[in-house]
Amino acid sequence: METGEIIQIFAQSGFQIDPQALDAIRTSSPEQIQHVVGTIDNSVLVVGIEHIKPIFSISKNIPVSVSPLEILPKQVEIPKKSKSVESTVTILKDITNQSTCIGEYTEFVQYFRDRYSSLGDILRKRVGARPIESLKKRNLDSREELSVIGMVLDIRTSSNGHKIIDIEDPTGTIRVLIHKERDKELFESGCRLLLDEVIGITGTLSSDGNMIFANRISWPDIPNSKNGTLNGKKGGGKAVFISDIHVGSKTFLEESWLKFIDWLDDDINYLVIAGDVVDGIGIFPGQEKELAISDIYEQYEKAAQYLNAVPKHIKIIISPGNHDAVRQAEPQPRFPERITKMFRNDIIFVGNPAMVDIGVKVLIYHGRSMDDIIASVPGFSYNEPAKPMHEMLKLRHLSPIYGGRVSIAPEKKDHFVIDEIPDILHCGHVHTVGVSRYRDVLTINSGTWQSQTEFQKRMNLQPDPAKATVVDLSGMEYKIMDFN
Repeated sequence: METGEIIQIFAQSGFQIDPQALDAIRTSSPEQIQHVVGTIDNSVLVVGIEHIKPIFSISKNIPVSVSPLEILPKQVEIPKKSKSVESTVTILKDITNQSTCIGEYTEFVQYFRDRYSSLGDILRKRVGARPIESLKKRNLDSREELSVIGMVLDIRTSSNGHKIIDIEDPTGTIRVLIHKERDKELFESGCRLLLDEVIGITGTLSSDGNMIFANRISWPDIPNSKNGTLNGKKGGGKAVFISDIHVGSKTFLEESWLKFIDWLDDDINYLVIAGDVVDGIGIFPGQEKELAISDIYEQYEKAAQYLNAVPKHIKIIISPGNHDAVRQAEPQPRFPERITKMFRNDIIFVGNPAMVDIGVKVLIYHGRSMDDIIASVPGFSYNEPAKPMHEMLKLRHLSPIYGGRVSIAPEKKDHFVIDEIPDILHCGHVHTVGVSRYRDVLTINSGTWQSQTEFQKRMNLQPDPAKATVVDLSGMEYKIMDFN
């Protein structure tokens, strides 16, 4: 029988099945499996090797008194490929247990100062900038080109169609004018600026010192090359990237998911999940009408059944999303213990965002900020998730716009700054698939396991479901698998 079919038989009777027991009964008939399910006491939550004795006593005429551990090697041969790559996971960055904010005014100030300081330090390596206040205190030659580094405070269009940008640093604010005809490329760049991002402006000063006429805009950006493959390291093995499973929704694609679980084999070392494991409760108006499971903990129990059936050798890493049962304000900590204890104990839970090392560095972020980025940048859409992800790398920030659709907790440190450059940036949230490369970073948006919801129909959003991205970590080559 297929692995997914076996899991489904046990799940329909309210049981989870241990991977070792699952391996042992793959060659059994549906009738034999149904028989053993009927013999299991209702108090059992996870079916283990000790519960499958009836299968062997029926099919092989083996006395029930014989231990199944003694007969399994002879009766069930599950060929395993030798794995030359050891699957190890190191958590490099995670907000879990580090949140200290309570929402005071001073914390907002600290948050933005940390963002400016972190991104400003990156820009100062490329731009010889002056403090903004110094421009107004000295008699500077208006023909002399100068640079400042500031956070975008306001963006508007003049009556003549020019872009006017207000930027600020810790010393003050200044106005920047980007002429619509002098430099078409520069003007287009000005139209793509986002509120609260940190940029460098190079240009000339007006005679009164209150405005800069921009000649160039600089971004923190990642280097063109990291001077060596994978930060000087070589990864090994294969990793599968998915997100937005949405267990508990009526539109969860269980058949496709079971095909995916059955496909996983010894060639896979890691499974990385970027949030929205379940559909959640009360996430949007009228959601209760779209739920197959209306209790949040029952949703996680079902999700645990599915993920506990993943082959044991595969390291699973799970980060939360906006549908999950953690705080809605980002950055989000990992799932609480009441939820994690439902899953097998070798699953690694991290916050959102988080950086992990699996031989290569993977930055995991659910991607909710893409709602704001797509709405703010001309030409961006949910059909091309790679574009907003490239913008994150260019800005060196995962969630640049403050006060949009994303609720952001004002931590003393801005955990969305991309200070360490990843090898892979993995997001989800938008329910469309997009894999691309931005300079030396592989960007993956891994789609969803949920068909179109009524809410998405009203928003005219078409998901791209039941796909998984497989990456060979030794060479960063990838393949998108379709389980529709």
